[in-house]
Amino acid sequence: MERGSTQEADHLSQASWSEIRRLRSSRPRSPLLLWTCVALGGLVLWAWLSGEIQAGDVFSERRRANLHRFLTREAIPHPVLQEGFSFGLLWAWITGIWEEGGGAATLATFWIAVAAIVLSGCLGGVLGPLAARTLATAVPYSGKHSPQGPAWKALTASVRGLFILLRAIPEYVLAFFLASMIHGNAWPAVLALAIHNGGILGRLYGDTLENAPSGPLRALRNIGATRSHLYLLAAVPMSLPRFLLYFFYRFETCVREATVLGMLGIASPGAMISEARMRFFYDEMLLLVGFGVVIVLIGDLASHLARRWVREAR
Repeated sequence: MERGSTQEADHLSQASWSEIRRLRSSRPRSPLLLWTCVALGGLVLWAWLSGEIQAGDVFSERRRANLHRFLTREAIPHPVLQEGFSFGLLWAWITGIWEEGGGAATLATFWIAVAAIVLSGCLGGVLGPLAARTLATAVPYSGKHSPQGPAWKALTASVRGLFILLRAIPEYVLAFFLASMIHGNAWPAVLALAIHNGGILGRLYGDTLENAPSGPLRALRNIGATRSHLYLLAAVPMSLPRFLLYFFYRFETCVREATVLGMLGIASPGAMISEARMRFFYDEMLLLVGFGVVIVLIGDLASHLARRWVREAR
C-alpha cells in the first residue's frame, strides 16, 4: 500500500511538472521586452568596453593600497588609533564632535528636510489631482471611461509637464541660484528641495490617484458626490498608505540632499564634511555622515509607524 502511494505521488509530480513546462512554453512572449533587455545589455557592454570607464583601474595595486590604508588607518577614530579602543574614549570623541558643531549642523539638516518635505507634500497634494486624468475631467467617474475633453487634456498635460520641469532641475543647481538671491540662511536649500521633490511627489500622487479603484468612487459620484468630495473623502483615504510611503521616502532624500547642500555654505553637516575632507580627517567625515544616517533611520521608523497606524485604523 505504501509503495503504491509513493508511485501515485511520483506520477502526480511528473504530471505537475509536465503541466508547468506546457504552461511555460505556451506563455505569452513580448518581443518589446526581449529586445529592450538586449538593448540594455548592449549599452552596458558598450559602456564598459568603450574606454570611457577604466574598469581595470579600480582593481589596480595602487587602489587596493589606498583602500587598505583607508580601512585600517584613516577611517578609524584618531583617539582610538592612537591610544587603543575603549567605549569611553570613543564616546568622548563622538560627543566632542557633536558639541563642536556636528549636533547643530545635524539638527539644521533635520529641520531643512522637514520644512522642504512639508512644502513638497503641499505642492503635490494641490497639483496631484490635476494630473490624475480620472479626476481632472468634466464629469469624473461618470462611467467606465470618462472622456476628458480638450480643456481638461490641456490642463493635465500642462501640470504633468510642470512636474517634469520641476524634477528635471537638480536640487544643487536650484540651491546655487537661490543662494545668490537669498543670502545668510537655510531658505535656498529648503526651496530647492521643495521645488524638486514637489515635482516628484506631484507626479507620484497623480499616478496613485489615477490608478485608485474606480468602483467606490463611481458609486459616490452616482449619489451626488462632487469632485472635491471624491478627492478629499474617498480618493485620498484609499491612497493614503501609498502617499505616506512616497512622502517619507522623499523625506529621506531631503535629508541626504540637505547634507550635500551644506557644501554651498548652508548650515548642515555638508560644510563640515567638506572641511574634514580637505583636512584629510576621514574619521570625522564618516562620523558626520553617520549623524545623517541616524536621521534617515528615524524617518524610516516614523514612516513604518504612520503606515501601520493607517492600516490598523481602517
